[in-house]
Amino acid sequence: MSWDVERVRKDFPILQQEVHGKPLVYLDSAATSQKPQVVLDALTSYYVTVNANVHRGVHLLSEKATADYEAARVRVQRFLGAARPEEIVFVRGTTEGINLVAQSYGRRAVGPGDEVVITALEHHSNIVPWQMLCQERGAVLRVVPIDDDGQVELEAYEQVLGERTRLVAVAHVSNALGTILPVKRMIEMAHRRDVPVLVDGAQAVPHLRVDVRDLDCDFYVFSGHKVFGPTGIGALYGKSAHLEDMSPWQGGGDMIKVVTFEQTLYNDPPYKFEAGTPDIAGAIGLGAALDYLSGLGLSEVAAYEHELLEYGTRALAAVPGLRLIGTARDKASVLSFVLEGVHAHDVGTILDREGIAVRTGHHCAMPVMQRFGVPATTRASLALYNTRAELDALARALRRVHEIFG
Repeated sequence: MSWDVERVRKDFPILQQEVHGKPLVYLDSAATSQKPQVVLDALTSYYVTVNANVHRGVHLLSEKATADYEAARVRVQRFLGAARPEEIVFVRGTTEGINLVAQSYGRRAVGPGDEVVITALEHHSNIVPWQMLCQERGAVLRVVPIDDDGQVELEAYEQVLGERTRLVAVAHVSNALGTILPVKRMIEMAHRRDVPVLVDGAQAVPHLRVDVRDLDCDFYVFSGHKVFGPTGIGALYGKSAHLEDMSPWQGGGDMIKVVTFEQTLYNDPPYKFEAGTPDIAGAIGLGAALDYLSGLGLSEVAAYEHELLEYGTRALAAVPGLRLIGTARDKASVLSFVLEGVHAHDVGTILDREGIAVRTGHHCAMPVMQRFGVPATTRASLALYNTRAELDALARALRRVHEIFG
């Protein structure tokens, strides 16, 4: 393995600090990832040298801001393998992207008695928007079960797909368990019935190479802050045919061509979905993050993280009283677990005093917790800057937690 993790870590200033007098061990990247210096520089440069609104000015700064903003859209297009930049809509994040599709595409496509299909692995952001749509339209939300390892039951998925299915919405990678879903196969199965598919890629894009044309998904959405970019920015990919047919979901400036008091002529995609002043700096920062990740190489990142995940799995499995939740064959960068007799919040609090940052709770995936009969888990989530030594520190600290409560 040629991955030089120490060189990579130098790109992330925040990782150099101490917490409670201990070196920071950041194992919460599934919640939000840390930012490399190139992203911080891109944000600073925009505000120091460019700051102006896009698409509306003829002065130099506005033209520069527009050029940088649209160049970021092209970076997202290339990162996802989309055919055209017009297929990329900037949104606040995954949640907003899913809500956009639910409120625009969903309201047109889903009617009384129709069905929307999700899985039991979904984040709340890929459950609640569809519940709201189904309640409004008199439709039914169908849920595909998962097995004891946290894998989607494909036979059940096949059976759930039916004549009334109007949309499938699935995660690419589970945020709670790390399960990599077989989305390409699931898309093929749905398309055989002419059912479009939305993929929630929030937890996939930092770890896997994504090609939306190879997947043949209809929509793909992700958040910038999960992939080493800023918070408050994300992207929705949609096939051109869908975006052209969809109505805007918000009204305002920039999403129009002509406005009178009698009617409004809407702009073309993607602009008709970007009402108001967008997060210009965020988009530029996201572009810098994707360039950074692409420069490291997604294949190299995935290989390193896979080795790290296997190492961490072995290390945690040896901790007395620890039970891993989610043992799928295909996983990415998540170690979710419970420690016998100790609430997850107590685990997290003690780990924090050791300088180790993890996530505790239901991870916005309450149905997953219910499926495994636990109120909460402790989740250590990995990224390209983590090390074996950090996982050793985690395992040592967990042994101390077990001794304290044992």
